Amino acid sequence: QVQLVESGGGLVQPGGSLRLSCAASGNILNINAMGWYRQAPGKERELVAHITRDGRSRYGDSVKGRSTISLDNSKNMVYLQMNSLKPEDTAVYYCNADLLARGISWYREYWGQGTQVTVSS
Repeated sequence: QVQLVESGGGLVQPGGSLRLSCAASGNILNINAMGWYRQAPGKERELVAHITRDGRSRYGDSVKGRSTISLDNSKNMVYLQMNSLKPEDTAVYYCNADLLARGISWYREYWGQGTQVTVSS
């Protein structure tokens, strides 16, 4: 079994910062990539940021220049630092991992339960 557990969400004022964390645990053999997606009410889930095991990263257009994703391979954790937050950043943020688990012959995607981020004064 593999679990992804997010933390760090909450209420933040416009212009503020937030750091999200996600820990992957369980029978993990190798993680190919991890990322963050978000979904606001009435909208589709969208990419926030994605990073590969070797450090290649990409960002959604809406957060470019305001966010930084990082990966700690030794701890199977991914972090998202978000700055200059705007009300439109309000959403549920989901952690995603492309990984190989023990007992499964191929890489597949796993998702966390999500953490709410609300940007409001």
